[in-house]
This record gives sequence, C-alpha cells and structure tokens, in this order.
Amino acid sequence: MSLSLSAVTLVVPDYDEAIAYYVGVLGFHLLEDTPLTSEKRWVRVAPSRDGTAILLAKAATDAQRAAIGNQTGGRVSLFLQTLNFDADYEKFKAGGVNFTEIPRREAYGSVVVFEDPFGNLWDLIKPN
Repeated sequence: MSLSLSAVTLVVPDYDEAIAYYVGVLGFHLLEDTPLTSEKRWVRVAPSRDGTAILLAKAATDAQRAAIGNQTGGRVSLFLQTLNFDADYEKFKAGGVNFTEIPRREAYGSVVVFEDPFGNLWDLIKPN
C-alpha cells in the first residue's frame, strides 16, 4: 500500500485574507485557487510545492464559523518544520507573525508557538 497525506483542511473566514497571510506573510506557495461556485473555491497552499497542502475552506455555516481558530480545542494543530530555525523565526517576526512565546530548546529540537490571524496555533520547529 502506498499512501500519503495530500492535504488537511483549515476553516477560515475569508479566502483572500487567508491567502494573503499564508502566501504573503509565511511565504507559502499558492498551489491552486479554483472557483467552484459563486461562494466556494478550491484553494490549496503549502510551504513547498511537493508536500502536504492546506485546503483553505471558507466557513459557510454558524458551526463552521465558530470552529475558526479552535479546530483542535486550543492545541497546536499545525507543525511547520524548518531547516533554519533562527532565520525563519526572525523573518516571521519581522513580518508581523504573532508569536505566543519566546523560542525554546526541547529534547526533540528548537520550537516556538505562533498564532495565525484566525486563532490557529502553530509550532515552528527544527527537529534535532
């Protein structure tokens, strides 16, 4: 069996606002932005062109809007791995990324938590 995880869904309030953050601030690639209906688009972004993508899904119901930023009950839900922790941390910091703590060294590597504009918690991490 040959399986891979191609995408994970992240519910957001607005497609263009999410694209502006993930592509404009974090430097992700916009892999696809295909209109499906007048209200719905198929939008995929990713830190690299050949890995797991994030499917940005615009909230369409009250329940979906309530889940924005709390899709994992307040836990870190996304882990952005880097090869150059210090440079990426400084670049993100200069770009206005909201870090919720100072960088720390753990047994597994260097890590710092940041929050995207929608309330989702991320780890920027460089494993040992």
